[in-house]
Amino acid sequence: MRTLKLVFFFLCLSPISLTAQEFKLDADLRQRFEYRHGFGSLFPDDAEPAAFVRQRARLNFSYDAEALKLFVAFQDVSTWGDTRQILPSDGNDSFMLFQAWAELKLGTNWSTKLGRQVISYDDQRIFGGLDWAMQGRFHDAALLKYKKDGLMLDLGFAFSQQGEPFLGNVYDVPGYFTYKSLQYAYFKKSWEKSSLSILALNTGFQGFSDTDRTQPDGVYYTHTLGTYFSFPIQALAITGSAYYQFGDAYPMDQSLSAYQLALDAAYKTGKTTLGIGAELLSGSDQGSTDRRSFFPLYGTNHKFNGLMDYFYVGNHANSVGLNDLHASATFQTGEQSNLILAGHYFAANATLANDADSYLGTEIDLVYTQPLLKNVKLQLGYSHMFASESMSLIKGGTTADNTNNWGWAMLVINPELFKHSFKN
Repeated sequence: MRTLKLVFFFLCLSPISLTAQEFKLDADLRQRFEYRHGFGSLFPDDAEPAAFVRQRARLNFSYDAEALKLFVAFQDVSTWGDTRQILPSDGNDSFMLFQAWAELKLGTNWSTKLGRQVISYDDQRIFGGLDWAMQGRFHDAALLKYKKDGLMLDLGFAFSQQGEPFLGNVYDVPGYFTYKSLQYAYFKKSWEKSSLSILALNTGFQGFSDTDRTQPDGVYYTHTLGTYFSFPIQALAITGSAYYQFGDAYPMDQSLSAYQLALDAAYKTGKTTLGIGAELLSGSDQGSTDRRSFFPLYGTNHKFNGLMDYFYVGNHANSVGLNDLHASATFQTGEQSNLILAGHYFAANATLANDADSYLGTEIDLVYTQPLLKNVKLQLGYSHMFASESMSLIKGGTTADNTNNWGWAMLVINPELFKHSFKN
């Protein structure tokens, strides 16, 4: 709390020491109730469903001058009841610095952005902010940026270390696809209603020669190269992507060759938008030592392949991949309210054990959004997974016979608390 007060104090003093243009303070508060009965994986026999309320309280400070931008975001993420009452401190260490970056202009078209920041591009398949997760996703990185007349180029660099060691650079921080180093180039060309982008990403992971991770074995690298496009044909919006991964397969130093392909179309008629599409993510045959499994790394994976997070949300790495055929309908139920109905047909991309049927299951998702007042909205969701027997082959052998469903309700409050402009 002392740190928060100091940051606020110095930001308020910025107009005195700098020729500022604008200072803003806004909040993002969320409370989400969830009922989980087979969320993320199949519901086992003789188990009890889970229910809880997860919340986020975030404060965003921003300062914008002619050649300087500053942004700092603090947040507390917790579950109702996980901190005992009247404790003198938060025993769960739920308070954190979410973002803290500065962007400096370097001439007319160039700038650099340094610090803890969200990196998000295109449909967020490879890089995304993961806003559904209360904690979000950030990167400690440096960006060199170019932008002019519909052209955009970002060069990104990150190097991760544990503290300030006197010797060595071994990096052993737990986490899913936590990288030791990262370099990427992102290029995008935008026209009036369409765009085309290219991403080249190199991700380095700390290697170990033993399963207990006590013997460092250098750094090995996974490379991701691909493109994303978006263009309209009258009332039809078409988007698609194609990526290829090669190099070393996480978390083992083995040769990787994997791909992702996606194509989606959305048609708007009146107050209804209809969508259809497919995504193919390559996988490795069960029982094979070949590494053919694509993983979308640092994207907002919750928005793809069904909202129940059976695939690629902290799971399904180095597995049989996925073929996802999906369709959706969005109904405008009011001036700002809507109802989304989506369906997914899931199948394994690679061969299952004993040549089992590749069909994994069908998921139905419903999401309703209703604004309650300015800067406040209510969202309700329900999802149901109709799993096949083959689903149990990739979910640890858990039976597919039980009901698998998930329901949630979330209140989102994001007002602008303060805004002030200063003349030069």
